[in-house]
Amino acid sequence: MLVACRTQQNPDVQPNFDLTCTDVEGFLDQLHEFHQAFHSCFVRREPREHFLHYMAGQLSSLERKSIEPMAIHIEGGNIRGMQRFISDDVWKADAMRQTYHGMVADERGEPQGMIIFDESGFVKKGEDSVGVARQYCGTIGKVENCQVGVFAAYASSKGYALVDKRLFLPEAWFDDAHAERRAKCRVPREVCFQSKAELAAQLLLAIRSEGVLPFRYIGADSVYGNSPVFLDAMDACVGTIYLVGISSEMRCWLQCPVTQEQTYRYRGEVHTRRILAPGSEPPMSVAEWVHSLRPHSWYRRTVSEGSKGPITYEFARRRVTLCREGLPDRTVWLVVKRSLSATPKYWYSISNAPASAPLSLFVWMSGRRWSIEQSFEESKSEVGMDHYEIRTYEGWHHHMLVSMLAHFFLWRLKIRLEKKITGSDGATVAVPVRRGAATTALDQGAEIGADRLGATAQSPSVLLAS
Repeated sequence: MLVACRTQQNPDVQPNFDLTCTDVEGFLDQLHEFHQAFHSCFVRREPREHFLHYMAGQLSSLERKSIEPMAIHIEGGNIRGMQRFISDDVWKADAMRQTYHGMVADERGEPQGMIIFDESGFVKKGEDSVGVARQYCGTIGKVENCQVGVFAAYASSKGYALVDKRLFLPEAWFDDAHAERRAKCRVPREVCFQSKAELAAQLLLAIRSEGVLPFRYIGADSVYGNSPVFLDAMDACVGTIYLVGISSEMRCWLQCPVTQEQTYRYRGEVHTRRILAPGSEPPMSVAEWVHSLRPHSWYRRTVSEGSKGPITYEFARRRVTLCREGLPDRTVWLVVKRSLSATPKYWYSISNAPASAPLSLFVWMSGRRWSIEQSFEESKSEVGMDHYEIRTYEGWHHHMLVSMLAHFFLWRLKIRLEKKITGSDGATVAVPVRRGAATTALDQGAEIGADRLGATAQSPSVLLAS
């Protein structure tokens, strides 16, 4: 018989925001204030203005948010100027990122925060964009001509945000045949091939070294969990707990096998190596263990609340020792999640959580990992993260940084404009108001310092997250 119960709390349910016209009267002042925080990250006045115009365009209700329509849409916008801003102008990108991380820490930071890693694909036509190749694109679920970026997100009970990124360059881009394309796309000479997991490890260690974002938990899918490099990077973040996906073929032992030293000669010198003791059981795949489980080994848990009701899976777990190059490696929790369908789908994860960790910890972490997917969806649908037409290496990173800032600003505005009252019983409840009022108010336009949105321009929109 299955043990069926709900998790006691669900930190992944996002609040609804009910806005009125008067709530958003100070919106453009807040955008100008946000823009001012990055004033020192640009040497000249022109890039600062283009930065403001670019963000205003991304926050507008334009259907297509590439540079040309944004520049035409915003009064004072300049197509060539904004193109130079993204691809050519000098940015103090490190200082900009640190300032942004400080904002995220101030508004979303918690000691129990979580850093999450995942990649996102951007379908492209032609072969001129940096890093473009026929490769798997998770956005559409198949191999396509696209670019792929590796991203880090921060999530807590206060919300979530994308916080860093790296463009993945396929290995073929570093052969001699691609030398001219690398030059045209201005790929820095010091950039060399790195796998997605290596890029994620680099991001993780940089965030940890920076010390601005507080976090205790780390999450990622099997692209990263299968990588020894990424596992080692997580181990280097002492005091953190991870839950990362692995493939069904990963091998392990249910009991750590005994090993012994063996001596051998090579080129006249005596060497030693570690081998399994005679009679040791061979490792099994994690899928083999799962299929040997009996029905009572599975526990039904609700991970989060979806738009169509509770999202529920069944979980099983066990302490195992992973196999690495034929020898025992780290001892971890093996956590398996499966769907409730007649032919269930399985997801496999490992965690370095203590042996005393409750199942509820893994249920919570598996639900929290969705935050990065939600960030991708919102950034693409609301601020045009995937609408760019940029070919250079720096241009790609600049666009993604501004997109992350625009998405963060939009969420900051939503949270600040959340309207609540206290009921007679002391409980806090949302004030019901007419939806769409915010967009109506913002469409009226207003001054942005010395620059102004055009009279016919749509001001940055506030769309309610579903």
